[in-house]
Amino acid sequence: MSKVIANPKTYTGQEIETIFLRPSFSGPGALDLGVRMLYNMPVPTTLNFWSRSDDVLKKYQGGFQGGSIADKFQKTISLEKLKVEMAYSPEDYFGMIYEKITNSANVNLQDLSGTELEAAETALLREAIAESLRITMWLGDKSRTEGGKKYNTFDGFIKRIKTDIGADTNDIKKFSLESMEAPDAAETLFKKMFREAPLVLQESKDQGNLVYLVTSDVYNNYEDSLDDVVLETAYAAKQNGRTGLRYRGIPVIDVKLSGILPALTDMPQSFVILTDRRNLAMAVNTNDFPGSSVDLWYSKNDIQNRQRAVFMAGCDYLLPELIVAAFPAENEGA
Repeated sequence: MSKVIANPKTYTGQEIETIFLRPSFSGPGALDLGVRMLYNMPVPTTLNFWSRSDDVLKKYQGGFQGGSIADKFQKTISLEKLKVEMAYSPEDYFGMIYEKITNSANVNLQDLSGTELEAAETALLREAIAESLRITMWLGDKSRTEGGKKYNTFDGFIKRIKTDIGADTNDIKKFSLESMEAPDAAETLFKKMFREAPLVLQESKDQGNLVYLVTSDVYNNYEDSLDDVVLETAYAAKQNGRTGLRYRGIPVIDVKLSGILPALTDMPQSFVILTDRRNLAMAVNTNDFPGSSVDLWYSKNDIQNRQRAVFMAGCDYLLPELIVAAFPAENEGA
């Protein structure tokens, strides 16, 4: 197997979506993201919401008795132009690609075809893009100047939510998140957030799309509280582990940012978000930006295997009444 990219490759348009983006944000694993994925919608990505009248039934009379026109609300998700560039020495590249190929089932190491090499090369870039997008959609801040200026390509959910917290009707309601050292702290918070959430959010529970999106400390505190339940099933779960947690039927999902948050002091180190999973939207566009492409090639001058991806992405929440959030008190003005 060659240590360099022998045949340069370029992917454009729909290929970028189907090969590099959609596989990482679809299927059962995508449910753990707790967000809604939008692909290649027109730029800017504008979503429309129509209000529904409380009473549409009328006594029958001749002629048209239609009421007032339904109110329409709009939310625009701004997309930023992004570029991913990575370079590897031939030896490092060979080691990573070789490991991916040898970990595949039914591979013939004596006859590695171009198809197998291409699959391993695209997987290497796809994983890097997916993880960076996942972290940025939560912790992104375009104005970030500290933390090595990491994850500052577009504003993520946390910044957008914290910016819109307030006491007005169209503001997001904030709860105080206390230390997770106390037993049952997470369960107490979950109960309070649901009971005091806007009525429209409470009533959407039966639709099966509500979700608690939490940091690892909250998740661990809630799991510890389940271990104290005196039931045979709890005893078994304590030994065998749990594949997923729920609070009164609502999934509790660890957003898995504990390894990133300590380096970003401008972000709350702990948080809980209760929302409809369709209310947080991540939009990716690979068609409407001229020059959108994914390229893999070998640079003879610099003796490097190189990978580049150019596309557009952004995220936002859709309706403020379908989301409540809890942050530590010390992050009140962060």
